[in-house]
Amino acid sequence: MSAMSPTVEAGTAATSKRRAAHLGPERRRPQILDVALEIAVESGISAVTVVAIAQRMKVTRPVVYAAFPGRTQILEALIAREERYFGEAIAQILRNRQVDATEGVFIDGFVALLTAVQARPQAWLLLYGSPDVEVMDLFGRGRSVVSARCAKLLKPTLRSWGTLDAEAKLPALVELWVSSGEGAVRTLLAQDDAAPTWTPDSLGSFIGEAVYRALRTA
Repeated sequence: MSAMSPTVEAGTAATSKRRAAHLGPERRRPQILDVALEIAVESGISAVTVVAIAQRMKVTRPVVYAAFPGRTQILEALIAREERYFGEAIAQILRNRQVDATEGVFIDGFVALLTAVQARPQAWLLLYGSPDVEVMDLFGRGRSVVSARCAKLLKPTLRSWGTLDAEAKLPALVELWVSSGEGAVRTLLAQDDAAPTWTPDSLGSFIGEAVYRALRTA
């Protein structure tokens, strides 16, 4: 078979570029945000630029600009998207979850959390590994929601357990619960993928048991 002529090669390259451009802004936006997330996890929010995104996607900068006016809008859309994903994940984990005197309820909650982390690790790596102000704001908002929900669930449970000075202990116990979840997430994300020590089930069970015992005996 004869080698492709330079003219045909050039035509093929031009066709590929036209097809890339013709995907349209609506179809390009999720791709751009996915690439922006990859870059942010690898190098930080400051490394997310239109040029970096275009190079990673192997498209021209006008293709990116057709989907977003500029870098600021890309970052705003990325943070908004990840906040929505986190909100949905946390809502699913805590939905209709009545914390009672059983260890299994705590285990189920931590397993659900870590399963969500495993399903979307890059987003959680951004949340837990970035020092950028935008990401820290997102982390703070998410943590406030989780803490408030955990306090609402735990308060009647401490009463049913007969915990002494339950009102005074509640903030500290909620902090213990939430911080344990954050530690579990970091542990899952930090392990070697080639030889993982934990799965969401095994780590969720371990942390769930430990938190239940700590709260139950407080």
